[in-house]
Formats: sequence, C-alpha cells, structure tokens
Amino acid sequence: MDNKFDVCVLGGFGHVGLPLSIAFAGAGKRVCAFDIAKDKIESIKSGKMPFMEDGAEEKLQKVLESGMLTPSLSTDDISNSENLIIVIGTPTDSHLSPEFDSMMTFIDQYIKYFKDGQLIVLRSTVYPGTTEMLYKKLKEKGKNIEVAFCPERIIEGYALKELYELPQIVSGTTENAERRAKELFSCIAKEAIVVKPVEAEVAKLLTNAWRYIRFSVANQFFMICNDAGLDFYKIYNALTYNYPRAKDMPKAGFASGPCLFKDTVQLSAFNNYGFPLGNSAVLINEGLPFYIIKKLKEKHDLNKKRIGILGMAFKAGSDDKRDSLSYKLKTLLEFETNKIYCTDVYIKDPGFIGAQELVDRSDIIIVATPHKEYANLKIGSEKEVIDVWNFYGKGATV
Repeated sequence: MDNKFDVCVLGGFGHVGLPLSIAFAGAGKRVCAFDIAKDKIESIKSGKMPFMEDGAEEKLQKVLESGMLTPSLSTDDISNSENLIIVIGTPTDSHLSPEFDSMMTFIDQYIKYFKDGQLIVLRSTVYPGTTEMLYKKLKEKGKNIEVAFCPERIIEGYALKELYELPQIVSGTTENAERRAKELFSCIAKEAIVVKPVEAEVAKLLTNAWRYIRFSVANQFFMICNDAGLDFYKIYNALTYNYPRAKDMPKAGFASGPCLFKDTVQLSAFNNYGFPLGNSAVLINEGLPFYIIKKLKEKHDLNKKRIGILGMAFKAGSDDKRDSLSYKLKTLLEFETNKIYCTDVYIKDPGFIGAQELVDRSDIIIVATPHKEYANLKIGSEKEVIDVWNFYGKGATV
C-alpha cells in the first residue's frame, strides 16, 4: 500500500494515544494522531500537551518540528495509514456489566475509512473475546483487515519513559497480524511477549485487578487498625522496615482512576461474577470515602463543620479527574454539610479555591490527593486533618 502514514492512532489526543503517537514518531514512524477533540488540536499543534505527562512537551515539539507527527481531525488520514491503533476501551454500564456497544458503534462509525491490507491494533482494555469478535465482524463486512491486541501497560504520567522500558504484550488473530504487530512495536518496546488474543486481554485485566486488590488490602488494614484505636502507619513502618517480604505493601489511600475499578469488575463479569476477592476489593476501595465520613460523624455534628477536600485528581501529580474518589467524597459530604471547599493544584474549576485558603477556612481537612505541592501548607494545630495517606507523616487516624 502507498500510505501517507505508517501509523494512525485513533484517539490520538488522549492520555494513552498522544504519548504513544509521540513515541512512534520519535522512533521514525510517520504518525497521524487522529481525534475528534477540536478543542485540543491547536494546543497540540503548537507543542503544548493538553494534560500532564512527564517529559512529553519537549518530545512533542521535536516530532512536530521534524514532521513525523501530524495531529488531525480528518477521517481521510485513517484511510491513508498502514496501521491503525484504536484507543477506546470497553466501559461498564450502570449494572457494572461490560458494554460492547461502544466498541462496535465506534467500528461501525469508522469502518468506511478502513482499507483492505491494514492492521488494526486494539490498545486499551477490552473484554475478553473482543479482538476475535472484531476480526469476525470485519470479515462479515467484507474487509480484509488484520486485527491485533497489544495492551498498554504504562502508568499515566510516565508513558514516555515506560513505553521504551517495559516489554510489550503482543497478540494477533492471525500469524500475519501477530508478526506485523510485533514488528510495529519493536521500534519502541524493549521486547515483545507473544500470546493469543484472549490471553492478552485477560492479562490486562489481571494486571489491573491485582493492583486494585493490593490497594484494597492496605485500605482494609488501615480500617482494622483505626477501629482498634491504633496508628496504622506506626505499624506499617515497623513491619516494612528492612523486611523484604513486606516491602511491596502499598500505603492506604483512595484507589481509583479510569482503569483499576473498571477492569476489576470486567474480570468479575468474565468469570460469571465468580470473583469474590475482586468484588471485596471494590467494596473496600469504593467504601473508603463512606468509612471516613462515618468515623467523622461519630465525633462531630458535620452540619456545624466546614470541611475542605485537599486534592481532586484521581492520583497525586496528575491533572486527571476521571473516576476520582475525591468527587465521590464531595458528593457524599453534600448530604452531611453545606460547607464544603475543594482545591486542586492541577485541575481548573471555578468552584475551587486555593489550597491555603481552603486550609484557613476549614475546620476539618481531608487529604484526598496528596500532591507534593501541599507539603508546605500552614496548618494550625486547631485544625483536624484526616490524612489516610500519612502525607504529613503524623499518623493516619480518623
């Protein structure tokens, strides 16, 4: 095929798609970052990242100047590409069941731009069986297109470091698809691990469910210690100090974001909801905001208290608020008090106030997202600080 681009990333302006586009362009591939987000394209074209990503802006400017990366809103560029990488996941519905319609609707919307001979690579989490289902659907539509699933494995914010360092899991619906996908990612990935599509799909779910369960264990331990009147972090520090078998125990805190919860419930659905460990993790992690409020209500009449939520992003050092438990905490507190203040270093919201102002106005301060910028806030001893993360190193009791 005579193509204008080696790679077209569909969803190329997002947290997964844009760093991947930059990485491929930096490796010498002619890349089109396609998206429908009209509000982001001018910023990207000018070399400005639309979200936080460590070291990305300098690399973005470099690949734009070299002409290897083209941000685009034009569907014609989909047809003019040898390889298509689709960055759209399979979400869950209101019943926490996998939603196939979004993927198939996406394919139906863009299938007229797909050309015979192209390779489609699914990148984001999909429900097991989706890759093979898509391949069959394209065949039924008369499209001679290869399909692969190569899951992204990076931690948001450090994609342009980890894309080069981590092995890439590769799978294809045919031997040719597998070969092409492996060759494509070999220009950026340290090494490739080849498995079947369903194995790659399940591997992605297992990875995120494992991380989610680990966080839930720490949160459960925190609640156990707190209910017993014990300082979890005094015990945590004692048991992890120079003890290799406990060094990987995470700290307690809000475990949320756009992947961990969703992928855990998708794994549960895949096993006919026979995943009690994952289901328990959901109850623990999603229940932490409820737990904090319950413990506060045991000590205070919250209607008489002004409460500040410090940090609204789903994790520290991020400007991503998707599925952040800070917002869940805010919603729950709205039923308990009419004085809630919110702040975040990286998220702009007309309803937010500055961090120091929040501290000054609030009777109770909840450290929801421990951005490093909060380390030097002036917090008087008369303030009650709920610090499940132990961000300030003074223990974490509620």
